Amino acid sequence: MSISQSIESSTVAAGIAAKYLKQDGLLVLTGASAVNGAKGTPGMVGYGLAKAAVHQMVASLSMDGSGVAASVVGILPTTIDTPSNRAGMPNADFSSWTPTTDIADQLYAWAADSASCENGRLYTFVTEAGKTRIE
Repeated sequence: MSISQSIESSTVAAGIAAKYLKQDGLLVLTGASAVNGAKGTPGMVGYGLAKAAVHQMVASLSMDGSGVAASVVGILPTTIDTPSNRAGMPNADFSSWTPTTDIADQLYAWAADSASCENGRLYTFVTEAGKTRIE
């Protein structure tokens, strides 16, 4: 399931971006902070494999010759605050989960000015005590 949700959907998005996005466009793919760097994902190997592949896609698609003229970035949230995540983890600390509105606001800002984000970069969304910062 992780592979189809992450790799296959990112591959479809990349194909559409290569065909239709112009140079000032923006392709955003979703990776995971748990997979960034040398971190492993014991107990979630398929998830880690799929998200690491997305990170590689961001790096590769942002390079000259990839066929994608637009900027390509990755977002790396920890846990996104969604109804299904809350239902699945009812005893978690929700103040450390990133609200969907924080992600949407940042994507809107980047889409309005793709020069405001660095092509090929993986942006980590960190939420602590209900406040989100982007690293």
